[in-house]
Amino acid sequence: MNNAAELQVTISRHDEGTEGEYHAHVDGHEEIGRLTWIERGEARVAEHTLVPKPIGGRGVAAQLVDALVSDAREHGFKIDPQCSFVARKFDENPAWSDLRA
Repeated sequence: MNNAAELQVTISRHDEGTEGEYHAHVDGHEEIGRLTWIERGEARVAEHTLVPKPIGGRGVAAQLVDALVSDAREHGFKIDPQCSFVARKFDENPAWSDLRA
């Protein structure tokens, strides 16, 4: 698909104390992509990244991980990438190694 540049994605954060989610809202779609996490010590454990098929394959999951990484840098927490997708993104981005729990 060549419409990735036109894709409008809004990431929102839903923090409920020791757990939370990042939501990806894609313009024109009701489906929501999610990255779930729980707090463990000084780290957030990235548990699952879920992107429904109608909005998949366009970098939505990567944007969810980018939001988590940005928050880790801004707020000073580490990330334990239990989710295989998040772990793969960490492997692909050595500059994030200082954030890995």
